[in-house]
Amino acid sequence: MPGEAECHAYYSACEAAAASSGIGLRMPAVVVETQGEVVGVAPFFRLNYRLDTPLQGRLRGLGDALFRHVPGLVTLKALCVGSPYGERCHLGFSPRLDTAGRAAAFRQLAETLQRQAAAEGAHLVVWKDLAPEQEREAGAFLSRAGFARLASLPVAVLDLPFPDESAYLASLSAATRKDIRRKLSKAGEVRIEFRTDIAGLEREIDALYESTRAQSGLDYGELELLPPGYFAGISRALGEQAVFALYWIGGELAAFNLLLVEADRVIDKFLGMRYPLAREHNLYVVSWMANVRFCLERGIRLFQSGQTAYASKLRFGSRLVPSTIHVRHRRAPLQWALRSLSPWLGFDRFDPDLAEHAGKKAA
Repeated sequence: MPGEAECHAYYSACEAAAASSGIGLRMPAVVVETQGEVVGVAPFFRLNYRLDTPLQGRLRGLGDALFRHVPGLVTLKALCVGSPYGERCHLGFSPRLDTAGRAAAFRQLAETLQRQAAAEGAHLVVWKDLAPEQEREAGAFLSRAGFARLASLPVAVLDLPFPDESAYLASLSAATRKDIRRKLSKAGEVRIEFRTDIAGLEREIDALYESTRAQSGLDYGELELLPPGYFAGISRALGEQAVFALYWIGGELAAFNLLLVEADRVIDKFLGMRYPLAREHNLYVVSWMANVRFCLERGIRLFQSGQTAYASKLRFGSRLVPSTIHVRHRRAPLQWALRSLSPWLGFDRFDPDLAEHAGKKAA
Protein backbone atom coordinates (compact mmCIF):
# COMPACT_ATOMS: atom_id res chain seq x y z
CA MET A 1 0.00 0.00 0.00
CA PRO A 2 2.56 2.60 -1.08
CA GLY A 3 1.83 6.08 0.22
CA GLU A 4 -0.99 5.00 2.55
CA ALA A 5 -0.80 5.60 6.28
CA GLU A 6 -2.83 2.43 6.84
CA CYS A 7 0.08 0.30 5.65
CA HIS A 8 1.84 -2.84 6.92
CA ALA A 9 3.26 -0.93 9.89
CA TYR A 10 -0.22 0.28 10.82
CA TYR A 11 -1.78 -3.17 10.68
CA SER A 12 1.16 -4.70 12.57
CA ALA A 13 0.65 -2.15 15.36
CA CYS A 14 -3.08 -2.96 15.52
CA GLU A 15 -2.32 -6.68 15.69
CA ALA A 16 0.30 -6.17 18.42
CA ALA A 17 -2.13 -4.11 20.55
CA ALA A 18 -4.85 -6.76 20.21
CA ALA A 19 -2.41 -9.56 21.03
CA SER A 20 -0.80 -7.90 24.06
CA SER A 21 -4.09 -6.85 25.64
CA GLY A 22 -6.05 -9.99 24.88
CA ILE A 23 -8.84 -7.63 23.79
CA GLY A 24 -9.62 -6.77 20.19
CA LEU A 25 -9.91 -8.63 16.93
CA ARG A 26 -6.88 -10.48 15.59
CA MET A 27 -5.96 -10.13 11.92
CA PRO A 28 -4.36 -12.94 9.94
CA ALA A 29 -4.04 -12.62 6.17
CA VAL A 30 -4.44 -14.62 3.00
CA VAL A 31 -1.47 -14.41 0.64
CA VAL A 32 -1.23 -15.37 -3.04
CA GLU A 33 2.24 -16.19 -4.35
CA THR A 34 3.61 -16.81 -7.83
CA GLN A 35 7.08 -18.37 -8.08
CA GLY A 36 7.88 -17.27 -4.54
CA GLU A 37 6.72 -13.68 -5.05
CA VAL A 38 3.77 -12.27 -3.11
CA VAL A 39 1.31 -10.93 -5.70
CA GLY A 40 -1.88 -10.60 -3.63
CA VAL A 41 -2.81 -10.20 0.02
CA ALA A 42 -6.02 -9.70 1.99
CA PRO A 43 -6.30 -9.21 5.76
CA PHE A 44 -9.24 -10.88 7.48
CA PHE A 45 -10.69 -11.27 10.95
CA ARG A 46 -13.15 -13.50 12.74
CA LEU A 47 -16.29 -12.12 14.33
CA ASN A 48 -19.36 -13.43 16.11
CA TYR A 49 -21.67 -11.21 14.11
CA ARG A 50 -25.04 -10.09 15.40
CA LEU A 51 -27.56 -9.81 12.61
CA ASP A 52 -29.11 -6.77 14.30
CA THR A 53 -25.83 -4.78 14.10
CA PRO A 54 -27.15 -2.36 11.41
CA LEU A 55 -30.17 -1.49 13.58
CA GLN A 56 -29.82 1.72 15.58
CA GLY A 57 -31.99 3.76 17.93
CA ARG A 58 -35.27 2.21 19.04
CA LEU A 59 -34.93 -0.63 16.54
CA ARG A 60 -31.70 -1.72 18.26
CA GLY A 61 -33.65 -2.23 21.48
CA LEU A 62 -35.72 -4.90 19.74
CA GLY A 63 -32.55 -6.63 18.59
CA ASP A 64 -31.08 -6.50 22.11
CA ALA A 65 -34.21 -8.10 23.54
CA LEU A 66 -34.06 -10.89 20.97
CA PHE A 67 -30.35 -11.40 21.66
CA ARG A 68 -30.93 -11.74 25.40
CA HIS A 69 -33.53 -14.47 24.93
CA VAL A 70 -32.26 -16.39 21.88
CA PRO A 71 -28.64 -15.30 21.20
CA GLY A 72 -28.02 -18.23 18.88
CA LEU A 73 -30.74 -17.04 16.54
CA VAL A 74 -29.21 -13.62 15.90
CA THR A 75 -25.48 -14.41 16.15
CA LEU A 76 -23.50 -16.02 13.34
CA LYS A 77 -19.84 -16.91 13.07
CA ALA A 78 -18.33 -14.74 10.33
CA LEU A 79 -15.02 -14.61 8.51
CA CYS A 80 -14.64 -10.99 7.40
CA VAL A 81 -12.24 -9.77 4.72
CA GLY A 82 -10.76 -6.41 5.59
CA SER A 83 -10.15 -4.99 9.04
CA PRO A 84 -12.16 -3.42 11.86
CA TYR A 85 -9.29 -0.92 12.16
CA GLY A 86 -9.17 0.10 8.47
CA GLU A 87 -10.96 2.88 6.60
CA ARG A 88 -11.70 0.43 3.78
CA CYS A 89 -10.97 -3.14 2.68
CA HIS A 90 -7.25 -3.08 1.98
CA LEU A 91 -6.57 -5.60 -0.77
CA GLY A 92 -2.99 -5.53 -1.94
CA PHE A 93 -1.78 -6.55 -5.40
CA SER A 94 1.66 -6.45 -6.98
CA PRO A 95 2.01 -3.44 -9.31
CA ARG A 96 3.52 -5.82 -11.87
CA LEU A 97 0.18 -7.59 -12.36
CA ASP A 98 -1.90 -6.64 -15.38
CA THR A 99 -5.71 -6.61 -15.30
CA ALA A 100 -5.97 -10.34 -15.97
CA GLY A 101 -3.32 -11.06 -13.34
CA ARG A 102 -5.14 -9.01 -10.70
CA ALA A 103 -8.39 -10.81 -11.52
CA ALA A 104 -6.67 -14.19 -11.16
CA ALA A 105 -5.07 -13.17 -7.85
CA PHE A 106 -8.41 -11.92 -6.55
CA ARG A 107 -10.08 -15.19 -7.54
CA GLN A 108 -7.41 -17.11 -5.62
CA LEU A 109 -7.95 -14.91 -2.56
CA ALA A 110 -11.72 -15.40 -2.70
CA GLU A 111 -11.53 -19.17 -3.16
CA THR A 112 -8.99 -19.54 -0.36
CA LEU A 113 -11.17 -17.55 2.01
CA GLN A 114 -14.20 -19.71 1.14
CA ARG A 115 -12.18 -22.85 1.96
CA GLN A 116 -10.95 -21.29 5.20
CA ALA A 117 -14.51 -20.42 6.23
CA ALA A 118 -15.63 -23.99 5.55
CA ALA A 119 -12.71 -25.40 7.54
CA GLU A 120 -13.56 -23.18 10.52
CA GLY A 121 -17.30 -23.80 10.31
CA ALA A 122 -18.03 -20.10 9.74
CA HIS A 123 -21.59 -19.34 8.66
CA LEU A 124 -20.75 -16.18 6.71
CA VAL A 125 -17.98 -14.83 4.50
CA VAL A 126 -18.08 -11.03 4.42
CA TRP A 127 -16.11 -8.62 2.25
CA LYS A 128 -16.21 -5.50 4.39
CA ASP A 129 -16.24 -1.92 3.11
CA LEU A 130 -15.20 -2.15 -0.52
CA ALA A 131 -14.38 1.28 -1.96
CA PRO A 132 -15.90 2.25 -5.35
CA GLU A 133 -12.79 1.28 -7.33
CA GLN A 134 -12.71 -2.11 -5.60
CA GLU A 135 -16.41 -2.56 -6.23
CA ARG A 136 -15.86 -1.95 -9.95
CA GLU A 137 -13.02 -4.46 -10.00
CA ALA A 138 -14.45 -7.24 -7.83
CA GLY A 139 -18.21 -6.68 -7.53
CA ALA A 140 -19.16 -8.67 -10.63
CA PHE A 141 -17.04 -11.65 -9.58
CA LEU A 142 -18.55 -11.69 -6.08
CA SER A 143 -22.06 -11.43 -7.52
CA ARG A 144 -21.40 -14.42 -9.80
CA ALA A 145 -20.05 -16.30 -6.78
CA GLY A 146 -23.42 -15.86 -5.07
CA PHE A 147 -22.64 -13.01 -2.69
CA ALA A 148 -25.35 -10.59 -1.62
CA ARG A 149 -24.47 -6.91 -1.95
CA LEU A 150 -25.36 -4.53 0.89
CA ALA A 151 -24.68 -0.84 1.30
CA SER A 152 -22.21 -0.10 4.08
CA LEU A 153 -21.79 3.29 5.76
CA PRO A 154 -20.33 5.79 3.28
CA VAL A 155 -17.10 7.66 3.97
CA ALA A 156 -17.27 11.45 4.37
CA VAL A 157 -14.57 13.38 2.51
CA LEU A 158 -14.02 17.11 2.20
CA ASP A 159 -12.38 18.50 -0.93
CA LEU A 160 -10.15 21.48 -0.15
CA PRO A 161 -9.26 23.30 -3.40
CA PHE A 162 -9.00 26.55 -1.43
CA PRO A 163 -6.06 28.94 -0.94
CA ASP A 164 -6.98 29.66 2.67
CA GLU A 165 -9.51 29.29 5.46
CA SER A 166 -11.56 32.29 4.34
CA ALA A 167 -12.09 30.77 0.91
CA TYR A 168 -13.21 27.50 2.50
CA LEU A 169 -15.73 29.31 4.70
CA ALA A 170 -16.99 31.26 1.67
CA SER A 171 -17.89 27.94 0.03
CA LEU A 172 -20.39 27.16 2.79
CA SER A 173 -23.89 28.51 3.21
CA ALA A 174 -24.31 31.84 4.99
CA ALA A 175 -26.09 30.13 7.89
CA THR A 176 -23.28 27.58 8.32
CA ARG A 177 -20.58 30.27 8.17
CA LYS A 178 -22.41 32.27 10.80
CA ASP A 179 -22.81 29.22 13.04
CA ILE A 180 -19.11 28.28 12.78
CA ARG A 181 -17.95 31.81 13.56
CA ARG A 182 -20.37 32.12 16.48
CA LYS A 183 -19.20 28.84 18.01
CA LEU A 184 -15.54 29.71 17.54
CA SER A 185 -16.06 33.10 19.20
CA LYS A 186 -17.73 31.42 22.18
CA ALA A 187 -15.22 28.58 22.50
CA GLY A 188 -13.15 30.47 25.04
CA GLU A 189 -9.47 29.85 25.63
CA VAL A 190 -8.50 26.59 23.87
CA ARG A 191 -4.86 25.67 23.37
CA ILE A 192 -4.25 23.45 20.33
CA GLU A 193 -1.13 21.31 20.16
CA PHE A 194 -0.05 18.94 17.37
CA ARG A 195 2.17 16.08 18.50
CA THR A 196 3.50 12.80 17.14
CA ASP A 197 4.73 11.58 20.53
CA ILE A 198 2.01 10.96 23.14
CA ALA A 199 4.26 9.55 25.86
CA GLY A 200 2.57 10.12 29.24
CA LEU A 201 -0.86 10.75 27.69
CA GLU A 202 -1.69 7.22 26.51
CA ARG A 203 -4.21 6.35 29.23
CA GLU A 204 -5.88 9.73 29.06
CA ILE A 205 -6.31 9.47 25.29
CA ASP A 206 -7.71 5.92 25.63
CA ALA A 207 -10.22 7.21 28.19
CA LEU A 208 -11.32 10.12 26.00
CA TYR A 209 -12.01 7.77 23.11
CA GLU A 210 -14.07 5.44 25.29
CA SER A 211 -15.97 8.41 26.72
CA THR A 212 -16.90 9.59 23.24
CA ARG A 213 -17.89 6.10 22.11
CA ALA A 214 -20.15 5.75 25.16
CA GLN A 215 -21.79 9.11 24.38
CA SER A 216 -22.62 8.08 20.83
CA GLY A 217 -26.18 7.12 20.03
CA LEU A 218 -24.85 4.43 17.67
CA ASP A 219 -23.62 0.97 18.56
CA TYR A 220 -21.75 -1.26 16.12
CA GLY A 221 -20.48 -3.70 18.73
CA GLU A 222 -17.02 -5.20 18.31
CA LEU A 223 -16.52 -3.34 15.04
CA GLU A 224 -15.84 -0.10 16.94
CA LEU A 225 -13.86 -1.48 19.88
CA LEU A 226 -10.17 -0.59 20.04
CA PRO A 227 -7.72 -2.67 22.06
CA PRO A 228 -5.96 -0.92 24.96
CA GLY A 229 -2.66 0.47 23.72
CA TYR A 230 -3.95 1.12 20.20
CA PHE A 231 -3.10 4.85 20.17
CA ALA A 232 0.34 4.39 21.71
CA GLY A 233 1.14 1.60 19.24
CA ILE A 234 0.04 3.64 16.23
CA SER A 235 2.09 6.61 17.42
CA ARG A 236 5.24 4.47 17.68
CA ALA A 237 4.65 2.61 14.40
CA LEU A 238 3.78 5.51 12.09
CA GLY A 239 5.96 8.30 13.44
CA GLU A 240 5.35 11.53 11.53
CA GLN A 241 2.35 10.03 9.72
CA ALA A 242 0.36 9.80 12.98
CA VAL A 243 -0.36 13.29 14.28
CA PHE A 244 -2.35 13.86 17.46
CA ALA A 245 -4.21 17.16 17.66
CA LEU A 246 -4.62 17.89 21.37
CA TYR A 247 -7.11 20.41 22.74
CA TRP A 248 -6.34 21.82 26.20
CA ILE A 249 -8.62 23.84 28.45
CA GLY A 250 -6.27 25.24 31.03
CA GLY A 251 -4.19 22.26 32.12
CA GLU A 252 -6.85 19.70 31.22
CA LEU A 253 -6.82 17.63 28.05
CA ALA A 254 -10.37 18.15 26.77
CA ALA A 255 -10.18 16.43 23.37
CA PHE A 256 -7.91 14.80 20.83
CA ASN A 257 -7.92 13.87 17.15
CA LEU A 258 -5.77 11.14 15.64
CA LEU A 259 -4.84 12.33 12.14
CA LEU A 260 -3.20 9.96 9.65
CA VAL A 261 -1.20 12.12 7.26
CA GLU A 262 -0.45 11.18 3.65
CA ALA A 263 0.98 13.22 0.78
CA ASP A 264 -2.43 14.23 -0.58
CA ARG A 265 -4.88 13.19 2.14
CA VAL A 266 -5.45 13.54 5.88
CA ILE A 267 -7.61 10.92 7.58
CA ASP A 268 -9.39 12.07 10.73
CA LYS A 269 -9.18 8.59 12.23
CA PHE A 270 -10.54 8.97 15.76
CA LEU A 271 -11.90 11.72 17.96
CA GLY A 272 -12.13 11.67 21.73
CA MET A 273 -13.74 14.32 23.95
CA ARG A 274 -14.25 15.03 27.64
CA TYR A 275 -17.89 15.78 28.40
CA PRO A 276 -19.44 18.22 29.24
CA LEU A 277 -16.27 20.30 28.82
CA ALA A 278 -16.11 19.66 25.07
CA ARG A 279 -19.66 20.91 24.53
CA GLU A 280 -19.11 23.98 26.68
CA HIS A 281 -16.16 24.99 24.48
CA ASN A 282 -17.63 23.90 21.10
CA LEU A 283 -14.67 21.61 20.56
CA TYR A 284 -16.16 19.73 17.62
CA VAL A 285 -16.25 22.93 15.55
CA VAL A 286 -12.88 24.05 16.94
CA SER A 287 -11.31 20.73 15.96
CA TRP A 288 -12.94 20.71 12.51
CA MET A 289 -11.53 24.12 11.66
CA ALA A 290 -8.13 23.22 13.12
CA ASN A 291 -8.05 20.16 10.85
CA VAL A 292 -9.04 22.24 7.81
CA ARG A 293 -6.20 24.69 8.59
CA PHE A 294 -3.79 21.77 9.08
CA CYS A 295 -4.59 20.52 5.57
CA LEU A 296 -4.53 23.93 3.88
CA GLU A 297 -1.19 24.91 5.43
CA ARG A 298 0.37 21.72 4.00
CA GLY A 299 -1.28 21.93 0.60
CA ILE A 300 -3.28 18.76 1.24
CA ARG A 301 -6.50 18.79 -0.79
CA LEU A 302 -8.50 15.95 0.74
CA PHE A 303 -9.71 15.67 4.33
CA GLN A 304 -11.36 12.34 5.09
CA SER A 305 -13.50 12.28 8.22
CA GLY A 306 -14.81 8.72 8.01
CA GLN A 307 -18.09 7.04 8.82
CA THR A 308 -20.95 8.14 11.16
CA ALA A 309 -21.75 11.61 12.59
CA TYR A 310 -22.71 12.77 9.11
CA ALA A 311 -24.95 15.73 9.95
CA SER A 312 -22.16 18.20 10.75
CA LYS A 313 -19.79 16.78 8.14
CA LEU A 314 -22.34 17.33 5.37
CA ARG A 315 -23.17 20.80 6.64
CA PHE A 316 -19.46 21.64 6.60
CA GLY A 317 -19.13 20.75 2.92
CA SER A 318 -18.26 17.06 2.88
CA ARG A 319 -19.42 14.62 0.23
CA LEU A 320 -20.16 10.94 0.75
CA VAL A 321 -18.17 8.18 -0.96
CA PRO A 322 -20.15 4.91 -1.15
CA SER A 323 -18.90 1.76 0.53
CA THR A 324 -20.27 -1.75 0.03
CA ILE A 325 -20.39 -5.07 1.81
CA HIS A 326 -20.62 -8.44 0.06
CA VAL A 327 -21.81 -11.37 2.17
CA ARG A 328 -22.43 -15.04 1.53
CA HIS A 329 -23.98 -17.65 3.82
CA ARG A 330 -22.54 -21.12 3.32
CA ARG A 331 -26.04 -22.65 3.31
CA ALA A 332 -27.79 -22.03 0.00
CA PRO A 333 -31.38 -21.55 1.32
CA LEU A 334 -30.22 -18.97 3.86
CA GLN A 335 -28.11 -17.23 1.22
CA TRP A 336 -31.17 -17.02 -1.04
CA ALA A 337 -33.06 -15.33 1.81
CA LEU A 338 -30.11 -13.00 2.45
CA ARG A 339 -29.92 -11.93 -1.20
CA SER A 340 -33.67 -11.35 -1.27
CA LEU A 341 -33.54 -9.14 1.82
CA SER A 342 -30.26 -7.35 1.03
CA PRO A 343 -31.86 -4.15 -0.36
CA TRP A 344 -33.42 -3.58 3.07
CA LEU A 345 -30.42 -4.61 5.20
CA GLY A 346 -27.89 -1.91 4.31
CA PHE A 347 -26.19 -0.09 7.16
CA ASP A 348 -26.99 3.25 5.53
CA ARG A 349 -30.75 2.68 5.92
CA PHE A 350 -30.52 2.75 9.72
CA ASP A 351 -28.13 5.65 10.33
CA PRO A 352 -30.30 8.56 11.59
CA ASP A 353 -28.18 11.29 9.96
CA LEU A 354 -28.24 9.54 6.59
CA ALA A 355 -31.98 8.93 6.85
CA GLU A 356 -32.54 12.63 7.50
CA HIS A 357 -30.22 13.58 4.64
CA ALA A 358 -32.05 11.25 2.26
CA GLY A 359 -35.39 12.76 3.33
CA LYS A 360 -34.16 16.28 2.58
CA LYS A 361 -32.91 15.23 -0.86
CA ALA A 362 -36.23 13.54 -1.63
CA ALA A 363 -38.12 16.67 -0.58
